[in-house]
Amino acid sequence: MSAGHSHGHAMPKKLAFYTIPLSLLVLAIKLFAWRVTGSVALLSDALESIVNVVASVGAFIAIVYAAKPADHDHQFGHHKAEYISAVIEGVAIVVAALLIFREAIVELFHPTMPKDIFIGLAVNVVASLINGVWAYTLIKAGRAARSPALVGDGQHIRTDVITSIGVVIGLGIALATGYPIFDPLLALLVAAHILYAGWQLIAESVGGLMDTALTGDEEEAIRKAIFDNADGSTGVHDLKTRRAGSAAFIDFHLVVRRDMPVGEAHDICDRLEGAIKKAIPGSTLAIHVEPEGVKPHGVRVRID
Repeated sequence: MSAGHSHGHAMPKKLAFYTIPLSLLVLAIKLFAWRVTGSVALLSDALESIVNVVASVGAFIAIVYAAKPADHDHQFGHHKAEYISAVIEGVAIVVAALLIFREAIVELFHPTMPKDIFIGLAVNVVASLINGVWAYTLIKAGRAARSPALVGDGQHIRTDVITSIGVVIGLGIALATGYPIFDPLLALLVAAHILYAGWQLIAESVGGLMDTALTGDEEEAIRKAIFDNADGSTGVHDLKTRRAGSAAFIDFHLVVRRDMPVGEAHDICDRLEGAIKKAIPGSTLAIHVEPEGVKPHGVRVRID
């Protein structure tokens, strides 16, 4: 594994590791808030945080595994492990939502006014601030490093923040109106939002497992790199791309003169590879050189 590749995975690995003790801290804070108040909404919030802890451990394991270099059994690397982790994160979010639904529905038929609400709210706000800052950090860093597992972990924690905001609103309304039913009602609304967020994360992660192509902007950057650095060739066709976590795989056919020496064609390939890797960091290329006159299988890009 190259130094650059190792460095690219060091930051996501470190953040994923720190997420585990942080999730345990937030869980402890929320469990304390629930014990003090007896609020079903705060219990729902704590239940989601339990899922957060499990999911954070899973994300860390996936990021460590994805950083492993290619081997005989996984010759294109282990990058897709992050997508598997992100799918698990999405499932965990859905499970958390279902747990909240169950607790809220039970409380809906027998609502009770929570006790010591102000203490519970204050403690929950502290936990939410911690989660909010960390979720923003994970999502921003995960997108920069193209780490689906880190982004998924951040999105999971962000749903926890949204849950906490809903809990605070619900308890505040219950306290202001004297109607305890607002506590489980807000828990139900929060659960619905969490369920939707989990479904979205699963859909995005499954897309990665299905070899989704690079974005339009990335493919345009590839075409520009080819156009600017393919002097000596006569065209390119069959450009194909796919994304696997932080890695990008790119292949295309490079058309050259029939009488071009192999060494000269190789030099063109080296130049193209360097330019494309600069435009798309973390990319792996496969360039098929073919002589003029072969009928292209895809859209051809003229270089001259």
